[in-house]
Amino acid sequence: MKKIALVGSCGSIGRQVADVVRRNPDKFSLTAIISRRPSDAFYAQLAEFRPQFAALSAGTAADGANVRYGTRFYCGEDGALAAVEESAPDVVFVACGGFGGLKYSLKAIKMGATLALANKETLVCGGDIIMPLGGNIVPVDSEHSAIWQCLNFDRRTPFSRLIITASGGPFRGRKFIELRDVTAEQALAHPTWKMGAKITVDSATLLNKGYEVIEAHHLYGAPYEKIDTVIQPQSIVHSMVQFADGALLAQLSVPTMELPIQLALTYPQRYDLGLAPLDFSRAFSLEFQPLDEKAYPLFALALQCGRTGGILPAALNAASEVAVQAFLEGKIRFTDIYGICAQTVENTPYAAADSYEGLVCADGAARALARELVVKGG
Repeated sequence: MKKIALVGSCGSIGRQVADVVRRNPDKFSLTAIISRRPSDAFYAQLAEFRPQFAALSAGTAADGANVRYGTRFYCGEDGALAAVEESAPDVVFVACGGFGGLKYSLKAIKMGATLALANKETLVCGGDIIMPLGGNIVPVDSEHSAIWQCLNFDRRTPFSRLIITASGGPFRGRKFIELRDVTAEQALAHPTWKMGAKITVDSATLLNKGYEVIEAHHLYGAPYEKIDTVIQPQSIVHSMVQFADGALLAQLSVPTMELPIQLALTYPQRYDLGLAPLDFSRAFSLEFQPLDEKAYPLFALALQCGRTGGILPAALNAASEVAVQAFLEGKIRFTDIYGICAQTVENTPYAAADSYEGLVCADGAARALARELVVKGG
């Protein structure tokens, strides 16, 4: 039985990981669950899965939790890391969002556990310190899972080009200058995916797609000039790999995170998910469109930061976390997200990303600057 420490257990990805464990009780067990704050969902997971360890990284334990659930309970960031380590998992599934996921990814690799990685920021911000550590990193993002599948589950397989697909988000076909007054509700209305609020807004700006290019650079050792991005509105083709002989392999499925989540835990075996397959008994088409970087300036900014490297991707991420939250709270306009991110990056001096501590400092400085820009109205 494979033991799993689940970080971000109550988020969209975390809940789906729990679904996989629930469907396969003979194959997997949750030995530790980590959430940021207490919630009914968190305590329901404790009651159902009875993990040996649990933690609230930004909360306090409920009275009697140890007795009631038979779980050793930790609090705070250090406590959450201790819960992951002491649970001795086979897999650390990092399903939380944001810069905070990096420390769990580092912990997983240093422990020698498989890292099932659904946290984009780990490689966007910390790829320079994560990749030299080696370790078994299993991608969970649908795009990177698709590439991994096309490479026969071996990230070292030679290729000539990676093609990452994007739906284009809810504002596909509109110019950036036309988006000044869009609402949070409109930005959160993704046409094909159901995700958390932050990543959904990042999908509307295509910042998330820029992040995925940076991830691909680190995960597959791909030069940026060998990574393309294309709009695939139906979200059926999840990514493609081209090989030296010109052959192109793609992974297709209905848009769902259940497939890459389960596959991260079961590969190379595949088990029934109960998903509806593509229906070839009816006519349908797959559309591809070139990505217009002028319509998605945050995508272009992410690529610029990735190519420059150092702490700039971490500064961009910090600014985006602050700016997106401000947008969702109605403090700035949608188009201000780009302005805040661009100004933050422009005012961040280049430095190498050579330590976790250095990245923490860069993250904090960028957040402080972004908050000042929010107060000024973007």
